[in-house]
Amino acid sequence: MHHPGTHLSVSRGLYDHHGIALGDGRVIHYSGEVARKRDARIRIDSVDAFAAGDWVEVVSYGSCDAAHVVLARAYSRLGEDGYALFGNNCEHFARWCKTGDARSHQVERAAGHAGGVGGTTVATAGAIGLVSAGGAVAGLGGAGVMSGLAAAGAVVGGGAVAGLATLAAAPAAIGILATRSILADDAALPDDERRARTAGRAATVAGAVAGTAGSIAAVSAAGSVAGLSAAGVTSGLAAIGGTVGGGMVAGAAMTIAAPAVAALAVGAGIYTLGKWLLDD
Repeated sequence: MHHPGTHLSVSRGLYDHHGIALGDGRVIHYSGEVARKRDARIRIDSVDAFAAGDWVEVVSYGSCDAAHVVLARAYSRLGEDGYALFGNNCEHFARWCKTGDARSHQVERAAGHAGGVGGTTVATAGAIGLVSAGGAVAGLGGAGVMSGLAAAGAVVGGGAVAGLATLAAAPAAIGILATRSILADDAALPDDERRARTAGRAATVAGAVAGTAGSIAAVSAAGSVAGLSAAGVTSGLAAIGGTVGGGMVAGAAMTIAAPAVAALAVGAGIYTLGKWLLDD
């Protein structure tokens, strides 16, 4: 039997369903499934009906309101039918009952991932546009790519290699911001969760730096001409692009996007490792 006011969660595979335990074998929650929310409303069901055969987990809090406050909030909205996936879903409801703050970490994570992927794609496309138009030789042929990268690198006093790193800065910044949004601090969370999130946020910058260094090293080593001379960069970018069936342009895009991907991956990895270590 779950204590009254406990926040319960059930995994539905791609998402989690949330509710508040009433302490008598029943749960108050937003009914319905994601695919058919037109008739969703806040109602009371048995724990078994809420679980629908899945495992019920207790959502932990570092700080939340007293059980009688949580239950009063929950009952005050019984019968409500204003469900909205991104603004008023079952997690928003349960979190509001517990703290008075309607948040959904599922929505925040999804928005962060979408922003990171979308922003990185747009920034990378923009960088390739600059490569095409910025050099003495226009276009995305071999000479045009190298000319554009050299022009971008000249902004910071370098050459084509510096151009790759410079153009990767915007996607990397987007990756860092997206990861920090996904792992944003939340005073209501348990201390272990907050510490893991802090570690993940801090690791994103290191991930972006490592991604930049790794991508440049890959350019140096991947082609038939090793090193970071003009021939080496041309050969390396072509080899990297060839892994996805493209050429130098594809290789440049992959190299420019790599720091953003690394920022997201390293931040998420350190967060996951932190949770595992702290849970132990």
